[in-house]
Amino acid sequence: MENRVKTEQVKNSTRYIQILLLTIAGGAIYPMLYLRQIYQDTMIQAFNITNVQLGELYSIMGFLFFICYTPSGWLADRVKPMKLITLSLLGTGLLGLWYSTLPSYTALLIIFSGWGITTGLTFWGAVMKRIKLLAAKNEAGRFYGIYDGGRGLVESILASIALFIFSVTVGPNDANVVQGLVYVIHLYSWFCIALAVVCFVCIWFEANAPHETEEKRAKTTNKNVIKDLGFILRQPEVWLIAIIISSGYHLFWSTYSFSGYLQAGGWGFTAVMAGTITTIKLWLRPVGGVVGGFLGDKLGNIKVLTYALMLSALGLVGLIAIPATHLPSGVVVGFCVFFILFVGLLTYAVRGLYWAIIENLKVPETKLGLAIGVISAVGYCPDIFIPLINGYIMDYAPDQKTGYQLYFGYTVVMACFGIVACYVLKHRVTSQPLPAVKPVTVE
Repeated sequence: MENRVKTEQVKNSTRYIQILLLTIAGGAIYPMLYLRQIYQDTMIQAFNITNVQLGELYSIMGFLFFICYTPSGWLADRVKPMKLITLSLLGTGLLGLWYSTLPSYTALLIIFSGWGITTGLTFWGAVMKRIKLLAAKNEAGRFYGIYDGGRGLVESILASIALFIFSVTVGPNDANVVQGLVYVIHLYSWFCIALAVVCFVCIWFEANAPHETEEKRAKTTNKNVIKDLGFILRQPEVWLIAIIISSGYHLFWSTYSFSGYLQAGGWGFTAVMAGTITTIKLWLRPVGGVVGGFLGDKLGNIKVLTYALMLSALGLVGLIAIPATHLPSGVVVGFCVFFILFVGLLTYAVRGLYWAIIENLKVPETKLGLAIGVISAVGYCPDIFIPLINGYIMDYAPDQKTGYQLYFGYTVVMACFGIVACYVLKHRVTSQPLPAVKPVTVE
């Protein structure tokens, strides 16, 4: 009896160590792909590319994400998740080292395409499945919550370290910004490679981790996939949730341009100052996710999500309008910083809430996985076209400041679609009782 208790304690500690490792991996593997969030202007200068070309790079990567969602889950069912995660970290880090050499645009196309595979095909489905396997009964919410909030914390810590390295390297008047960016890329690349080594070691202890049993898995067959897909596509709730996620994802993408907006506004922000503000915003992710989830449980997920989308849109309107008020430059700067942090906080709350509304799906449990795949493909498809829209707006606007304002205006319009979808979904939920479907927690 005593030995069994000790064994269970070891298993529990192993599970929490692995969820910690997955959280660190999730927080480390994506930031290098989205360095434009803090260093957009520096990237354009370092790689000698245009805004349109930068948008094309992210559009290609987004397209690969789009086509990899479904096969990612299929692959995770056939290869041990930890092996896929190890491969993903190693591949992302090695591509990052190539990235740090500031290669040609053609090479950048290959690098971003590679990242689309290493973080989409081999990572996304694997990490989602691994978290599910680590979670015991009634622990899925806790484990996914640890992963999402912890990942944001890891991103913030790494971003702060990277910004310190960048600021020390560039010196006064942004003299060495290109070299600073190279050092930042090295930080993320070697960190991913080091994590890959740690994950490889953990594979040897796979026997100590809980395993999924065949009895617990949903009984589905490939021959019903087309029929099930048709059923899912006919559900209005699937499309409403996908629209809401797409709307929230538009907001999240807009935050990537905050650093560039501060530098292009002519208000005296250096690259280091702009990076500092956007890094502070990253620290709001754990706060926004936790507070948003708490309020969602108390007041209703759809209701809180609706208000978060509305306030985010208003914050972007404020960010667009405040420079036109002709207030003193110090006041304008203060308001811009406030709106950036305000929108950032609410955007992270939206990200923490928009998968929670999947509980309103009228889909049998055996079809929930496929439904999540469809929603993911539609909801995250902005990865494909947002970078192109942003790039063309920035290159064809009269000036950079106007370009950012036009792009933020486009995001406000897309947020309004999400708000309308929230109201429609709320009406359908209250007017039509849901069948007894077990909720599923996903990222």
